Amino acid sequence: MFKCFLYKIGLFLLHRLPSPLSYKLAAFVSDLQYFFLFRDRRAVAKNLANIVPSADNISFLTRDVFRNFGRYLIEFFQMKEMVDEQFIKNNVRIEGMDHLDKVLAQGNGGIIVTAHIGNWELGAVLLSVLGYSVMAIALPHKERPVNDLFNDQREAKGVTVVPSDGALRHCIEQLRSNKLVALAADRDFSNNGIVMDFLGSKMLVPKGPAMFSLKTGAPILPMFLIRNGDGTFTFSCSAPIYPPERNGGEDDEMMKGVMKRYMSVIKDKILAYPSQWLLFREFSLK
Repeated sequence: MFKCFLYKIGLFLLHRLPSPLSYKLAAFVSDLQYFFLFRDRRAVAKNLANIVPSADNISFLTRDVFRNFGRYLIEFFQMKEMVDEQFIKNNVRIEGMDHLDKVLAQGNGGIIVTAHIGNWELGAVLLSVLGYSVMAIALPHKERPVNDLFNDQREAKGVTVVPSDGALRHCIEQLRSNKLVALAADRDFSNNGIVMDFLGSKMLVPKGPAMFSLKTGAPILPMFLIRNGDGTFTFSCSAPIYPPERNGGEDDEMMKGVMKRYMSVIKDKILAYPSQWLLFREFSLK
C-alpha cells in the first residue's frame, strides 16, 4: 500500500511537466512498477489469461496494463487544467448520448455503470463539463492525502463525490432529482456482492447498480471512455437497461437478471480492450 501511495504521488508530480514528457516519464515509472511489484504483475497476468485466447502475448499485454495505468493517472491529475469543451471537441469522439438524453427526459434519473477500463474518472468529468449533474460513488483511499487529492481533482470540474460506505441515501436523492449516479461494477469492495459467472470464472459482483435501479425505477446506462491508438478517446453510451416490473418475483432473482445484462456489456468491452482493464487484483474467486 505504501508503494502504491508513492507511485500515485510520483505521477502527480510528473503531471506538471509538458504532456509528451510526462507521458514518457510515466511509462518509465510504470515499467518500474511492472518489474518490481511481482504480486500485481502476477494478478494482471492471470486476469489476462482468462481474456485473451493465446498466452503468447500475455507479458506484453501485462506490461501495457501498467503503462495504461500510468497514462490514466497523468490524465487524472491534468483534468482540472486540461478538460473543457474545446478539449472534448478536439480529443473525444462521442457515441450514443441520445440514450442518455432520452433517459433523463423520462424523469427518473440514470445510473451510469462503468468499469475500471480506459479512463473512467475522466469520463465522469466529461459528463460534468457537458452539463450533466453527476454523482460518483468512490471507494475512499486509506491514505488521507491521496483521498483528498483525488476528490479535489473530481470536484474541481463539478463531479459530486460520495464515499461508497455512505452512498445509499445520497444516491436515491440524486436519482429522484432526475440526475446521474455513476458506479464501477467490475470489482466488489464490500464483500456483499453476488457471485456470478464472468469471463469463464466465478466473480464477486457488486449489486449496487441493480439495487438502486430496482428501488428507484431508474434505468442503467453502461458508459465507457476508451483510449484510442492516436491518443484520443471514444466516449460511448450503450442502450439503457430498464428494471423489470415487480410482479411478485423474488428481488434476488430480479437483481441477478439486471446484473447479468450490464455485466455482459462490461465483459464485451473488456474483451475488446484487455490491456485497458486496470485491475490489479485477481477477479476470479479461488
